[in-house]
Amino acid sequence: MAALQASATQRVEFDTQHRSAKRTVSTALLEVRELVKQYPATTAVAGVSFSVPPGICFGLLGPNGAGKTTIIEIMEGILPPTAGEVRYQGAPLGRRFREEAGILFQKTALQDFLTVRQSIALFRGLYARGLDVEEVIRLCALEKLAGRDSRKLSGGQQQRLLLAIALVNDPAVLFLDEPTTGLDPQARRNFWELVQSIRARNKTIILTTHYMEEAELLCDDILIMDRGRIVAQGPPRRLLHEHFAEVLLELPRADFPQAARALALKIIDTSDRVEITTDDLEGTLRTLLAAHVPLSNLRIRPPNLEDLFLELTGTELRP
Repeated sequence: MAALQASATQRVEFDTQHRSAKRTVSTALLEVRELVKQYPATTAVAGVSFSVPPGICFGLLGPNGAGKTTIIEIMEGILPPTAGEVRYQGAPLGRRFREEAGILFQKTALQDFLTVRQSIALFRGLYARGLDVEEVIRLCALEKLAGRDSRKLSGGQQQRLLLAIALVNDPAVLFLDEPTTGLDPQARRNFWELVQSIRARNKTIILTTHYMEEAELLCDDILIMDRGRIVAQGPPRRLLHEHFAEVLLELPRADFPQAARALALKIIDTSDRVEITTDDLEGTLRTLLAAHVPLSNLRIRPPNLEDLFLELTGTELRP
């Protein structure tokens, strides 16, 4: 009897662990495991691991040469890794991933002499299942442009068309590779609204961007890369709280005398200004006044994602 009870207990424990393991696997839509990409002269990605749960906007950030574009291309199945792997819903990238992924590349060449509607229909015909062409047109606010030659679109209109093409198969995961580069502020904000409406349809979005405001607005979770490695990952608000105090004080470099650097303050140097991060605004102001630091050009603001980016990756120009 004792042996039977022990066996039953072991079976229950095994089943519990098995169910827990299954839950763990199912929580990640995409998993990047020990990813390495080497070229003859450099290592672009050096053993990177992270996972992306379903239903979020995940931002991959980094300066030029950080390795983020290489990682994105490996995640999209375009570039083979030197070592490591990417798994989609627990399995290696394969046919299911290709059918359920949508990609908006940095640059895409479309067939000439086709209207917006015809361009979308052309790509829709490549998939067995997906959204109706008219539904995609409505989703990307292209109704008034549906009959226009795709060569005669503005930059913002072109990006909306490319987004529509990326959505024709009703993807579970959508890759947006620097989607608003070169757009004017109005077109950029309109595009942000489209991305937010797509995410509301329970889509997972992988975003790369050099616009920190864009990442802070759209992303639930971000990963910051530098020199092929991860330097930070987490929700933007949490990362800001971990690295900065409540407020930032900005002063022109010319208004901050060298002697003031001896003050007991957390000082951050940038190219043209000095920043001070503090939890005690009144005490910091008194310290600056006592040191005869002029405050007429002082600016006080909360820290943002650009501050975090520069704090973690530096300010020097990258090739």
